[in-house]
Amino acid sequence: MPHTLASLAHHSALKLTVLAGEDRLDTPVRWAHVSELIDPVPYMEGGELLLITALKLDAEDPEVARRYVRRIAGAGVVGLGFAVGVNYEDVPEALLTAAREEDFPLLAVPRRTPFVAISKAVSASVAADQYRAVTEGFEAQRELTRAALSAEGPAELLARLAAHLKGWAALYDASGAVVAAAPDWAARRAARFTEAIGKLRERPAPASSVVPDAEGEDRVELQSLGTGRRARGVLAVGTGAPLGTAERYAMHSAVALLTLTTERSRALQEAEQRLGAAVLRMLLAGEPDHARGVAGRLYGGLLDAPFRVLVAEPVPGSGGEERPAAEATATLDALADAMESAAARSGEAVLAVPDGSRLTVLVADGGAAAEACAAHAAALEARAGANAPKSTSGALRGTPGLAAGLSAPAGPAAAAAAHRQAEQAMSVAGRRGRALVEHEDVAAGSVLPLLADDAVRAFADGMLRALHDHDATGRGDLVASLRAWLSRHGQWDAAAADLGVHRHTLRYRMRRVEEILGRSLDDPDVRMELWLALKATTFSPEA
Repeated sequence: MPHTLASLAHHSALKLTVLAGEDRLDTPVRWAHVSELIDPVPYMEGGELLLITALKLDAEDPEVARRYVRRIAGAGVVGLGFAVGVNYEDVPEALLTAAREEDFPLLAVPRRTPFVAISKAVSASVAADQYRAVTEGFEAQRELTRAALSAEGPAELLARLAAHLKGWAALYDASGAVVAAAPDWAARRAARFTEAIGKLRERPAPASSVVPDAEGEDRVELQSLGTGRRARGVLAVGTGAPLGTAERYAMHSAVALLTLTTERSRALQEAEQRLGAAVLRMLLAGEPDHARGVAGRLYGGLLDAPFRVLVAEPVPGSGGEERPAAEATATLDALADAMESAAARSGEAVLAVPDGSRLTVLVADGGAAAEACAAHAAALEARAGANAPKSTSGALRGTPGLAAGLSAPAGPAAAAAAHRQAEQAMSVAGRRGRALVEHEDVAAGSVLPLLADDAVRAFADGMLRALHDHDATGRGDLVASLRAWLSRHGQWDAAAADLGVHRHTLRYRMRRVEEILGRSLDDPDVRMELWLALKATTFSPEA
């Protein structure tokens, strides 16, 4: 512990006498400094015991004394040592009164005690305190290293760190989720800082921040883990007071050990990723048996039960501009992190293969990774929709940042088909401005939502423009007649009745449609295209 004014006052060799500020003697003394300046404040840092003989100070003038004491006290000086028997035979009454008014510690230094003796005592205490802090720091480092190498790994390391800091510690993974905490009750407290963790993860590692605790219980310090552009995790510690030197050593050691662990894990993940890419290639090539052989224990369990294929790509911004490569990569990384973290917490396998601007993932059907994907996509859509401008049709045209498609459940033999399903669903997601579309959503129900695509609308407008131009001249109602005839499957009498015209009138109008379009209505493909064009020009995604 550093010297305090009390320990100096009780130092038998110094013979100091306390004259004022008796209730503030527990204040630590960072240094002892001699100055005869009228205003020594510009040269103070705070925490000093100021030693004077009042060579230049008019210590007998009450106003001068009062102004002097107030100024040094306001600058953080913790006490004043006055040498008696040098320039003054005793401490001047004006200075003593000023110190008592401010409750500022004033110590009388006898003539036989040189200032250098006080400085040596403080210096020796500071050096001993620093040595003790370094020694405790090294001991903490050895303990934390042994903990990191134990079977419990990070969990044991956090327990040792929390005990050393007399507080709590928590480890967050790359997605910002709490993966370990010590003591056990700290997991709930650590969950309160999810938003701050997210902000720190956006900064290049290593990075740190001190965040306020909404409950006012702790001083919480965050340190990101990793050596690359993206943080691989975050360490949080909560203490009742700022970290001292020894505690700071311990925390830095924990950061180094956890960073080493995460970087080692990253190298292992990269090796697993290469293996996963080989398994995926074999599955898509129709070689499920070979894929099983290569998958081994790492991915074998994933192939033994129904799985789903996810394909995801970044999408352009709302104005159609391409997103920067770093932003596009970060978008896919965030999705992969969310799914892999969820899978790790539930103990299930997940096979993620990034390939340029595309991410392909195999996840267990109904597993935690699939649920994490859906939750991540929902959060992106909610964020995009909050400030999204509306299109001319009134539909929200948000840009969630990615488009992902999820296949129906499949087995190894149907992996290629599942991959095509995921790609098709991803294409639909991109057209609809959705972050995630499942194959079941496309395969089941109506094809009409697909007509909301801008390219389909442009095709429909082009195909029917000539008929609309004809009707605009007032020479007939060809578009309505075509719609009625197609809706009645070419039945003349029924369609004519719907229109309230004679069937010969309807036949004439259909011949005019053929003449204007240059296409035969006897061709089923032509009838299909015209019907879809009519639906596309009237379909509203809000309906």
